[in-house]
Amino acid sequence: MAGNVESLDWDLVFQFVSDPLEGSAIEKPWTERTEPPPFGTAFGQVPTPPESCTSSPVDLSSDEDTPVFVSTTFFPSAQLHALPPDLVLLSSDSVYFYVHQHVLLAASDNSFNSLLPLSPRTESGLVEFAVPIPEPSAELNIVLHAIYNMSCAHYSPSFESLVSALAVMNVYGISVKKHITRFTPLYNLLLFHAPLYPLELYALAASYDLYDLAVPASSHLLSFPLASLTDEMVDRIGPRYLKRLFFLHFGRSDALRRLLLPPPHPHPPTGTCNFTEQKKLTRAWTLASAYFAWDARPDLSTSSMESALAPLGEQVSCEQCKLALQERLKTLIVQWSVVKRTI
Repeated sequence: MAGNVESLDWDLVFQFVSDPLEGSAIEKPWTERTEPPPFGTAFGQVPTPPESCTSSPVDLSSDEDTPVFVSTTFFPSAQLHALPPDLVLLSSDSVYFYVHQHVLLAASDNSFNSLLPLSPRTESGLVEFAVPIPEPSAELNIVLHAIYNMSCAHYSPSFESLVSALAVMNVYGISVKKHITRFTPLYNLLLFHAPLYPLELYALAASYDLYDLAVPASSHLLSFPLASLTDEMVDRIGPRYLKRLFFLHFGRSDALRRLLLPPPHPHPPTGTCNFTEQKKLTRAWTLASAYFAWDARPDLSTSSMESALAPLGEQVSCEQCKLALQERLKTLIVQWSVVKRTI
């Protein structure tokens, strides 16, 4: 069945994407390399850190001449909140993220994996050291954008990074279901990958019980051969969403057989076309529809159906029979087009 896959339904994808990627190039880098100012210089009342180190915590008051890498979204003077950032996170690849403790604590149900809250070291409420995070900046960047309800589409994160970021959210007690709904930027970004990673996205949605994401993803699996599912993928999808996917395929195939069954409606006998002559069209319809019913594919397109059945009119000379065939074919196409395409 995979060989008969029709062109992908891009319109169905992009109607969910409120913030599409613009161009193939990344608009701006993850980080910017900067020279830190003397310690104590205020950027929204937060000092710029020096180069990272592997110890925990990382002191922000070391060598002034060492270049550092700071997030291009979560930097000291970014206007992400009414209050200035009071926390610095350091990713495993040495990128600094300036964030707000209370925002992270409000989003987490395990105190950000028990890393927060931190006691400030200064009267101004600033934390003077960076908190090392074992995840790379690409994943941490996605997580923080989700917490702040911002789109990170302009960074063009890979699908693999998005999948890893959801696992990171679980580690830090951030609800995946709460931050991936129809109205969140992360939902739209994941759905953008549905045409290229339909099965992986469906399995991802199933593993976190993201029904609103699994529904549009399932429409891209109509041509997928269910017999090729691996044991590993079946375990990831789980019994409930696997059943829904099977019922989608079986339901559409069964609906196609039922829709194909009725032949064109006969017309009253005329001098040149009686009921005996009309049976020729009925037999031709039955044979053609049996071909589709035998290999009823859930992804059968209306154009394929029309191109196979419309030529039957060339075999009859009666104009009323031709009209009846056209009406029957039109009804069939309309009925098939409204059959449910998602779980």
